[in-house]
This record gives sequence, C-alpha cells and structure tokens, in this order.
Amino acid sequence: MLKYVLAAMILGASPALADLTMTFREGAPKDRFTLTNTGDCPVPAIKVTLDLGTAPAGLIFDVSGSGAGVQVFQPFELVAGAEHLRTLPEVQDGDSAIAFDLTGLGKGQQLIFTIDVDDTGGGREITVNGSEISGASLRAAFGTQVITGIFDERAQAVIPQAPCT
Repeated sequence: MLKYVLAAMILGASPALADLTMTFREGAPKDRFTLTNTGDCPVPAIKVTLDLGTAPAGLIFDVSGSGAGVQVFQPFELVAGAEHLRTLPEVQDGDSAIAFDLTGLGKGQQLIFTIDVDDTGGGREITVNGSEISGASLRAAFGTQVITGIFDERAQAVIPQAPCT
C-alpha cells in the first residue's frame, strides 16, 4: 500500500520552477519597480529588460527636468539588489526601456529600483496606474532563449521559467 501512496505523491507533485515577477507601484514622487525570484530555485545569469513602450499609454521614464517628461522627475535609483548586477543601467530622459544584466537571482531575492514614469497618451501624465502599465513587457534572455511576461491590470508581470536544475 505504501508503494502506491508514494507513487501517487511522486506523480502528483509539480516540478519546482524558477519564476521572475516584476511589480510596479505608483508613488509620489518616485515610482517603484520590484523584480523578485518567486520560484523555487535560483535563476542563473540573465539579462532582463523592462519595456514600457509596449503599453498603449505611451509610457516613458522621466529622469531629468528638461526633456520628454512632465513636471516632477526622478532619476533611476537602485534601492536593493546591487550585488546581483554586473553594471548599473543607464537611463536617459524619455527612454521606454531599461536592461539589467544580472549575475543571478536566488530564491526570494529582489532587485528594487525607483524612477519616475510618465504617460504620453494624454491622460493624467504625471501618474501611472495599473491599467496604464498593462501591456508593458518584461523579457528575460538566457543566452539565445527569450521569455516574455506582460504586465496585467494589477501592474504585475510574470516570467515563468524552466524547471529547476
């Protein structure tokens, strides 16, 4: 009987996965992005790109007082996770994408940064809500394999990964 119980447990068990989740939180004056390894195992070296340009609201990063943004601006500021980056990304005013070259990200570890995001779609340009970031993308490149997650109306994008090795 024990043999059948063990077989059922093994067959019913789901494989451990390494997932990446990015959340966006509108803030005043700084907006906050959090990239978290929400999976069951470490993520190896990876290049992750946040692309706001795929959202219909025409989102951009407003990092200087002169340029494409509206009113208040905030430069890119890394809050946590510097130890996971090979180099700090450079963000220019009006950019719609940021690329992060990560050395890896352990289970539960995070990369957190603040910046100002504005919309250019004619709405309330200085604030961006969850539905406005809906459609923005998060891409993860493992060598030649690229996996994409799309931000939903809750301002969250998930990149499901392969089973842990």
